[in-house]
Amino acid sequence: MEKGYKIKTRERIGHTREIPEEERIGVIEDSSRTVGRSVFFSVIIMIISFAPVLFLTGQERKLFAPLVLTKTFSLLGAAVLAITVAPMLTAVFMKCRLVPESRNPVSNFFITLYKPIARWCLNWRKTLLAMCMALIVGSIPLIINLGTEFMPPLDEGSLLLMPVTLPDVSNSEAKRIMQLQDKIIKGIPEVENVLGKAGRAYTATDNAPMSMIETIIVLKPEREWRAGMTKEKLIREMDEKVRIPGVVVGWTQPIINRINMLSTGIRTDVGVKIYGKDLDSIYNIGRRVEEALKDIPGLVDLYVEQLTGGKYLDIKIRRPDAARYGLNIDDVNMVIESALGGMVLTTTVEGRERFNVNLRLAQDYRDDIEEIKRIPIQTMMYGVVPLSSVADVKVTEGPPMINSENAMLRGSVLFNVRGRDMGSVVNDAKRKIAETFKQLPQGYYIDWSGQYENQVRAQQRLKIIIPVVMLVISLVLYITFHSFTVVLIVFVSIPVALIGGVYSLYYYHVNFSVAVAVGFIALFGVSVETGVLMIAYLNDSVKKLVESKGHDARNISIMS
Repeated sequence: MEKGYKIKTRERIGHTREIPEEERIGVIEDSSRTVGRSVFFSVIIMIISFAPVLFLTGQERKLFAPLVLTKTFSLLGAAVLAITVAPMLTAVFMKCRLVPESRNPVSNFFITLYKPIARWCLNWRKTLLAMCMALIVGSIPLIINLGTEFMPPLDEGSLLLMPVTLPDVSNSEAKRIMQLQDKIIKGIPEVENVLGKAGRAYTATDNAPMSMIETIIVLKPEREWRAGMTKEKLIREMDEKVRIPGVVVGWTQPIINRINMLSTGIRTDVGVKIYGKDLDSIYNIGRRVEEALKDIPGLVDLYVEQLTGGKYLDIKIRRPDAARYGLNIDDVNMVIESALGGMVLTTTVEGRERFNVNLRLAQDYRDDIEEIKRIPIQTMMYGVVPLSSVADVKVTEGPPMINSENAMLRGSVLFNVRGRDMGSVVNDAKRKIAETFKQLPQGYYIDWSGQYENQVRAQQRLKIIIPVVMLVISLVLYITFHSFTVVLIVFVSIPVALIGGVYSLYYYHVNFSVAVAVGFIALFGVSVETGVLMIAYLNDSVKKLVESKGHDARNISIMS
């Protein structure tokens, strides 16, 4: 009777009323035990596969940790529901018609597509294995030549032009250069708005010198661009038009520039930090590094941070002469401070706002060194004497800005990467520097920073974490199926699954980055989960087949 009933249910649409309630609950219980274990452990495996992302640090962790945590909590909830609530809901609500799989149009459609493929794979096992091996071997050159970068570039819809002039540029000259470049850029059809800034705001958190200009360029939507115009072509066109002798131009985007400067202190994609004891020696090493990196393909906007060339007004008081006129050092310094720097006389109140009122010499008297030498100083006994009678006034050179890091003086060689992947450009740059510097002077060393620093940090962590996670997944698989053969089958299928990702990266010209690594980690988890469910389904099918033949199937599985 039972066998005849099974045959009938394959041919017609039945109803749960046709079987006793106890038998219905028993079927649901057996099915839940069969599927629930595999579903639970497959979800746990997927959760474990995302663990490497949680062990990342820095910018990459801030980007991807919320995604992984959200997915982890969702999967944990799904795993618990799959073995607790789902069987209960099935027992309560599954009192209806039962459509056999052979009469389900959706299942029939996919079975029709899959059946000839599965039959061909089973009949041509050796051929299929040879094809998979050929795909794996064929992907090796692609993997070797795959470019690397920290994160894929994002199109912010705007550009940031960062011209850098000589350190001794005046306020008026920096303003003239900025206005001239802004006018040129505004004349390009793809540009909507331009806003330039020279120097820094009145805050200690922005240490930009007057020689560094920042121009934000807001672009129009791409549909309004000229035919055939791309972002790369637009940057090249603007770069050619805004070139001014003595001004080094760099191109980036506003958001990523701020992120780079806050996280690494470098305002370009990559920076070579040079540490040492003397600024002049650091600057000379930087110049040699610049010469070595000049002709590397993909390396653009090369610039050596100026450590010398700053102009300073040096006023050295001659103590004997000051004493001869009855003046002390504070008297002379007071005159210099009020004449050049300005003295606060009072504060004016205008509504809720308060403004200091300063007194100092006019601009014409402060711009000319001869006029500065004639600044009058009132004495008690000798009347008014010029500043030059008690002090030496001259213009001297010095560092425009002193940077230190790790308790050492620091200089930088900055550059961006366009047209190539960052990893290849930096590798070429390292080779060139190694050829140029057989050995650095004692007390000096070179370090790489910028986005490349983040890239190296993330890759080193992933190299350690991913093998550990694979070992944990192997243990979970063995606990699930109690078979090393199953573990081997699941892990053998992973390279074949990852090959599709490798070929896709090559076809779409995408470099390997932390974002791509996270995608491969997700693919790894899905591949293992699919393998677990497939093996569980095959074990159940073989068990039913053996039972239908009348044999003892208590310890039989697809792997036995």
